[in-house]
Amino acid sequence: MPETVVTVDSSQQRTGAQPKPASSLSWIQCNVSYFVTLPGILKIIQLIFGVICMALTSPALRGGTHFFLFVVVITFIATLLWCFVYLLGIREVLNLPINWPLTELVNTALAALLYFLGFIVQFIAWGGSTWAGTGANIAGGVFGIFNFLAYVAGTYFLYVDHRSG
Repeated sequence: MPETVVTVDSSQQRTGAQPKPASSLSWIQCNVSYFVTLPGILKIIQLIFGVICMALTSPALRGGTHFFLFVVVITFIATLLWCFVYLLGIREVLNLPINWPLTELVNTALAALLYFLGFIVQFIAWGGSTWAGTGANIAGGVFGIFNFLAYVAGTYFLYVDHRSG
């Protein structure tokens, strides 16, 4: 009769527990170190100035302020999305054929252009006015200038980054 030999390897004992499946959110990483760099600090400044502009010019009492608040809110949301892209490391995880530096450069340059138009419209709408709230709306326009300068600086640094490859 033929014999059957069974070899038992005791070094790989099974406990009956199944290995944990990888979480669907395991790709998320928290990249806080980006926000201590100059572009990260500029994004935080842009968000802070955006909140100040919204607080000073809300509610919109004139047509020019409607456009100004539209610019402030749209650029605030776009900048907040870019902050999440950097915070969660989405650029490194997504394998999409996107030129991220060029996309961010176009977005920031467009935001700077819109802020330029926005604060001019805000000053035209409230210049020489004696309505209540004129001071706050003029101050909102001044912070619009500050945010315009922050977006111009961001555009410059993104341009330098894009040109360096």
